[in-house]
Amino acid sequence: MTKTKNWLYAIAAAAALATGAAQAVTIKIGNQGDALSMDPHSLNESLQLTVTENLYEPLVTRDRNYKLAPGLATSWKQTSPTVWHFDLRKGVQFHDGTPFTADDVIFSYERAKGEGSDMKTYVGQIKEIRKLNDHSIDIVTTQPFPILPDVFYRWFIMSKKWCEQNQATRPVDRRRGIENAASFRANGTGPFRLRERQPNVRTTFVRNGNYWGKIDGNVDEVIFNVIGNDATRVAALISGEIDFMEPVPVQDIDRIKAASNLKVLQGPELRVIFLGMDQKRDELLFSSVKGKNPFKDKRVRQAFYQAIDVEGIKRTVMRGASNPIAEMWPQQVNGFAPDLNKRLPFDPEASKKLLADAGYPQGFEVTMNCPNDRYVNDAAICQAVSANLARVGVKVNLQAETKGTYFPKILRRDTSFYMLGWTSSTVDAHNVLYSIMSSPGDGGRGQFNLGAYSNAKLDELTDKVASETDVKKRGEMIHEAVKLHLDDIGHIPLHQQYLNWAMKKNVEVVQHPGNEMPWKFVTVK
Repeated sequence: MTKTKNWLYAIAAAAALATGAAQAVTIKIGNQGDALSMDPHSLNESLQLTVTENLYEPLVTRDRNYKLAPGLATSWKQTSPTVWHFDLRKGVQFHDGTPFTADDVIFSYERAKGEGSDMKTYVGQIKEIRKLNDHSIDIVTTQPFPILPDVFYRWFIMSKKWCEQNQATRPVDRRRGIENAASFRANGTGPFRLRERQPNVRTTFVRNGNYWGKIDGNVDEVIFNVIGNDATRVAALISGEIDFMEPVPVQDIDRIKAASNLKVLQGPELRVIFLGMDQKRDELLFSSVKGKNPFKDKRVRQAFYQAIDVEGIKRTVMRGASNPIAEMWPQQVNGFAPDLNKRLPFDPEASKKLLADAGYPQGFEVTMNCPNDRYVNDAAICQAVSANLARVGVKVNLQAETKGTYFPKILRRDTSFYMLGWTSSTVDAHNVLYSIMSSPGDGGRGQFNLGAYSNAKLDELTDKVASETDVKKRGEMIHEAVKLHLDDIGHIPLHQQYLNWAMKKNVEVVQHPGNEMPWKFVTVK
């Protein structure tokens, strides 16, 4: 080939690239925190799953209206009380070109239920998966489980071949500091691919040109920026440095709404923010009380509950953007009981008396673990709780820290008193009953019941709720379980969190109540 022809080809290639660049649509996102890993089985945390759901996919997904929809499975049916048949989608490839088959589903099941996985709760009801052929499987459950397809929404499928080739057959385990290739690289079937990963700084994703499905939006590139400081994040949006931000500090909502080129998208979130207490150890890890555990006494748990002014938190910390609640899931979740959603009254004097009756007339000292970059005003909420408890004689040593160190710590159960938020991904009470309120056990039961609250009757009801097909009977069982938990003060619910997203007016997104934003629905006009 001559030099002239080489030169002409170079010009043509450059022109093509320039044309492509001009047509490419990029959205720059600013968030207060980062996905801690690209491994879809390593952390059951909404932000991480919101990011990885664009790279990996489940068998059953949710559409733009949050209704169940076919994902990597095209259809499913219950063929017997404990057997579900799934037909898998043909012609799907992972990002590296490897075909998707039943072997990947079986591998992902074994991986998600294995050591280090944070996703055991989503596969805990499965006894085995039988491969019928490359695109057909039967899933056998341990008991009748009519909501199995709903549970699969957050269980993502990985490539068996890729994981084996990259020594990533076991999940990244942040509790133990165990990393592997899946933390920094990704190979899913989703509509976007991972291009560049800079943890806690910036991660870049690009559209998957070989995606099997339809991408309704027009975005070619997503640049996910971590901007921890609220004021800096707001300033970046106002200046045009970013196109979208989440969450919006509640104190800045009106200011952003007033900007001519910006808009705020608000809505109720399925998340409840609550406090948990170590109710298992005979002596708390981090407390001035020695030789016993004050949280084993219901009077102490009730004293903490009644010392907290949730309406004050709503008014001064949340600026009205919260809904104080008595239950562990909001009214949008199946199983909510309006008649039981009555909080114990805020009553510091009653709290002091309860503490005195329990043998702590002068109160005591305890450490509280809290994130400062995960939930809306999380650290400020914990500071308000600490101040409330100080008024009844309880000295709280508040440890507010980035979620990168906070989650591994509390998931190891190295905590005495903590804040956590939970979203029912199935939009059903069983998700919370099984993951948060049940006694810790096998198969993901109580995996996030970090204080090990335990009530045998509630455990029994949770099992019955899982298998009951009669809607009325199931509702009655959930109602009874809620009452047991309320009476025990198993946890201290604070409020339902609201979603506050802000963006340029030319950006259109779909806001899901689980705080998910699927990028395949994003349009930049």
